[in-house]
Amino acid sequence: MSKNGDRHLPEILAKHETMLLGEWLKEQLSAGIRRDDLMREAEMRDQSGEFLRLLRDASQDGNLTNFQASEWNSIKALLTSITRSRVQQGFSPSQVALFIFSLKKPLFSLLREECGSDGEIAAEIMTANDLIDRLGLLTTEAFQKAREEIIIRQQQEMMELSTPVVKLWEGILALPLIGTLDSARTQVVMENLLQRIVETGSAIAIIDITGVPTVDTLVAQHLLKTVAATRLMGADCIISGIRPQIAQTIVHLGVDLTAVITKATMADAFEVALKRSGYAVTFADPRPQNRL
Repeated sequence: MSKNGDRHLPEILAKHETMLLGEWLKEQLSAGIRRDDLMREAEMRDQSGEFLRLLRDASQDGNLTNFQASEWNSIKALLTSITRSRVQQGFSPSQVALFIFSLKKPLFSLLREECGSDGEIAAEIMTANDLIDRLGLLTTEAFQKAREEIIIRQQQEMMELSTPVVKLWEGILALPLIGTLDSARTQVVMENLLQRIVETGSAIAIIDITGVPTVDTLVAQHLLKTVAATRLMGADCIISGIRPQIAQTIVHLGVDLTAVITKATMADAFEVALKRSGYAVTFADPRPQNRL
């Protein structure tokens, strides 16, 4: 046996859809959901109208409680799409949620007008309130998921931007590292470096750790893995930026870097790379002699 709300709500949505849309848009505007810098009013109207149409269609069978039923798939997909779009536009969680919750006032007003007894009104409003709350919860979950995806993507982009591979000379690449090295970033470092070795045919890669604040056992292991991967691609690797504190830490940790060429500065490493590549650095003009 269906509840009152299961019977009257679809009828109200079909009978008063245009009026409900107009009142709902007023509520959204008064709640400050739309911002001129983020969304045009026409876009908000189109989204709201599409939502009411799908809500009307989904509620026709009188099933307002089972969100797993197939008739709710379209409206769930629309809400997810709207939420993702608004997350990208810069809307706050409350602004996204108010898109749904602002429907309560105009919808409840229509229910009071259409229903007879007080008991029937209460039942109708309770059913509609529960439905809107469920839809609002769906937007909250979609917002959180969309934000997490954006954060993950931004982190990946930041890692890629913070690990640029620079061509210093023909056959010589440099990879200046800034920040902490973890497993995920090491993977990006290796992928970028190996890809550039293949693209340029370089024989020497300089990994500069001047901007790495600390070197512990884990960071050292990540560096050795990168060096090993570079050698498997047929290129030699030089590590520069070995400061006194880092040198002491590496010795204290017992990390074996004897098989790796290390230098204090990028300039020193570049000079070694040039010599190993068969180049010689000379002055264009003789340096003046110091006279007593």
